Amino acid sequence: MFEFIRNHQRLMQILLAIIIVPSFALVGLESYKGFGDDATTIAKVGGQPLTQQEFDNALRNQLDSYRQRMGEQFDQKMFDTPEFKQNILDQLIAERAIGVEVTRSNLTISDAQLQRAIMDLFGGAANFDMERYKAILASQGLTPAMNDARMRRDMALQQLGGAVQSTGFAPRTVATTLSNIGSQEREVQELALPITEFVPQVKVTDAMVKAFYDKNSKFFEIPEQAKIEYVVLNNDAVLSQVKVTDADIAKYYEANQAAFTTPESRRAAHILVALKKGASAADVAAAKAKAEAIAAEVRKTPGDFAKIAKAKSEDPSAEQGGDLDYVTKGSLPAPLEAAVMKLKQGEISDPVQSDYGFHVLTVTELKPAVVKPLESVKTEVADALKTSQASKKYSEMAEAFTNTVYEQSDSLKPAADKLGLKIETASNISRTPSPQAGPAPYNNAKFLTALFSNDSITKKSNTEAIEVAPSTLVAGRIVEFKPASKRPLAEVDAAIRQRVTMEEAAKLASKAGAEKLAAARKAGDAAGFGPAKLVSRSKPEGLNGVALQEVMKADTSKLPAYVGVELPGMGYSVYRIGKVQQPAEQDAERRKQEAEQIGTIIAQQEMYEYIELLKQRAKVKILKPIVTTTVTEVKE
Repeated sequence: MFEFIRNHQRLMQILLAIIIVPSFALVGLESYKGFGDDATTIAKVGGQPLTQQEFDNALRNQLDSYRQRMGEQFDQKMFDTPEFKQNILDQLIAERAIGVEVTRSNLTISDAQLQRAIMDLFGGAANFDMERYKAILASQGLTPAMNDARMRRDMALQQLGGAVQSTGFAPRTVATTLSNIGSQEREVQELALPITEFVPQVKVTDAMVKAFYDKNSKFFEIPEQAKIEYVVLNNDAVLSQVKVTDADIAKYYEANQAAFTTPESRRAAHILVALKKGASAADVAAAKAKAEAIAAEVRKTPGDFAKIAKAKSEDPSAEQGGDLDYVTKGSLPAPLEAAVMKLKQGEISDPVQSDYGFHVLTVTELKPAVVKPLESVKTEVADALKTSQASKKYSEMAEAFTNTVYEQSDSLKPAADKLGLKIETASNISRTPSPQAGPAPYNNAKFLTALFSNDSITKKSNTEAIEVAPSTLVAGRIVEFKPASKRPLAEVDAAIRQRVTMEEAAKLASKAGAEKLAAARKAGDAAGFGPAKLVSRSKPEGLNGVALQEVMKADTSKLPAYVGVELPGMGYSVYRIGKVQQPAEQDAERRKQEAEQIGTIIAQQEMYEYIELLKQRAKVKILKPIVTTTVTEVKE
């Protein structure tokens, strides 16, 4: 089982991400409703089509996610592979199969659970802003109703996944055995044969040097290099040319005061007299009468609202004195929200009916709306205006930049002068991005490809304007060019001699070490070995990493055991293992963590096998191969 987990670790990560993390970006609610089964259907899950458009959207969303995380290092070609696309399809199929099971099992999420989850996205009800929430959803092409449905589905998926993974546990004997292996100590003695002892025996000839030079010619290549000029047009360059006046700022402030207003906030509490759905008229009347009596009682001593709520409310919030936290637009059922918004602080409402029963409400805290003065937001307004104007100006300047570097291709100066830009220079530039150059505008694969084109090299002409990042154009030209070459043998002779000397000395050390190992095994004693020390995987006690690995996996069924190890660049060592034991004192905390990790692995395996079962139950059919699909790069 553990071997399976190791071999399928990447797949497991993908599948677990589907279950554990709500997949807001991959598949919408429409996926479970189904579209027509037509030529665009690439797979069917539970009898419902999975379309090419859904796959394309999922692929684009995944690429956008990587683009945001990787920034300048993002290269779409890295992801344009059959394996990456197949992973996306596997995600969609697995998610759809789980969704079918959620529907079949009638898993539901209550309104209270959904509301709490939405509030948590904003750090609690006090920070929730309905208008901001709607704006965020609108930017993703969603309405609150659509997102409610999506979140219910994702939370149900989590619920199902959690239930399955909770069945995985690690038997105590398995956890103990693995922990024993990890903490095992071995008493080791070393007989070292350092490479330096064999260097005097090595004689390097000219022929050996020449042979190494010819065989390893790539080590001595000097890549082509260029000195370049380049010009960058980006938002910063545009912003530096945008000016706004105090009059502009004041006008914007007056027109957008809502943006600078902290809305009114109300913290509410309630006492619930619960009613079951479909209650009789008599039960409704009785519940209402009970609520009216409670309201009358609370009005006599409003300060005891929380105390009375703890005693009489039939809602989980009773333990918190009926606290509903801060109420914002859309955060409560409509009748309750309307009642709360009419109350003054400390005022007690008449009973208000909802789907849950009758509520007696009060406002425990009220903060009126506050408008920030112009002076405190002046810089913010100025930045907003500049950004808005720069966006429009960038489009105009980008067109002029693109045309000028192309039409006057023998120099970047006309474009720089026309648009107020600076000509930058860079040296030792090659065809591939350099880690040392980092996020430099010219250190972009697409730009470097254009820069090292035949026309650019031979004619020293400008490249076209290349978009290297959102709203960032770069054009450049080669000023000086050095073709690829090879360092002459005479220049690297000394380095090669040193390298060959060490390689030959290492061979001699290994030969001598093998002889020492054979002799030690035959004799069975510790003659020539150093002092004994206890080592373990967590406490190497100065033992070389390669040596430690060999020592800890050596067969110790018969002691003493001997193992020989080639130590790259250092020589050869023979190790004598005299004892194998467990530590006198075990690390209880480490063992507990290891048991939890083993349990997690088993739970992951359970989840993987369950998803495979669901896919069979949903009768998954792949109708079209998608591995050759190419996605047009998304521009921001």
